[in-house]
Amino acid sequence: MDDTPHAHDLFVFLASTAHDMKNSISVMAGTLEGLLDGVPAAMGEQPMEQMAQMLYQTRRLNDNLMQLLALYKDVGTPAYPLDIALTDVAQLGQQVAAGNRVLLAARAIALDIASTPGLCWHLDEDLVIGVVNHAINNATRYTHDRIRLSIDEHEGMLEIRVEDNGAGFPPALLVAGATAGRARAVDFGANSAGLGLYFATEVARMHTHRGLCGAVRLANGGLLGGGCVVLRLP
Repeated sequence: MDDTPHAHDLFVFLASTAHDMKNSISVMAGTLEGLLDGVPAAMGEQPMEQMAQMLYQTRRLNDNLMQLLALYKDVGTPAYPLDIALTDVAQLGQQVAAGNRVLLAARAIALDIASTPGLCWHLDEDLVIGVVNHAINNATRYTHDRIRLSIDEHEGMLEIRVEDNGAGFPPALLVAGATAGRARAVDFGANSAGLGLYFATEVARMHTHRGLCGAVRLANGGLLGGGCVVLRLP
């Protein structure tokens, strides 16, 4: 990476611009959520779906900018300032549910949450919630009517699963999930740069404990039979 003063100034300028854009989009998302929350049932299904689609796309943009900012900090500073703290995983699940309530309700999608009461884990709450929110937002596009979030200990690791009852991930995306830690070309045809998957992989990688580090994988099946995003943290 070029570490000249000019390159540093450009990084700072781009990060500042992205942060400003994220703030504006967050305001737009909040406004849309408020409107959807107050829309009467008499308005009809089509306007509700159109507003829900606007909220989905707005949240998607917000997620992308948040991920870019986090990744900028990772490469633009000597070390990402992780905020690892003991976290109640049941409360983490409730935060995710509250943050996605309006969009899920507007699309008539049920969210099931399963977690072990009293289970706590050391993790960066903001980053992990960012990964889970992105997975749920993405799942709202492909599920039929149900998403399941499970957070539990499995084989000595914290396993967070976001599952849906849609058609599942296509084979090419499963392959991309298996190679998420490697550089991949931007897929303009699919309107995807793999940013969400790369971000999730980086978040997992930054969580280490006793020589182990986290990992992310994509799969099909699970309890709902559709796509599964699995985040494992040591």
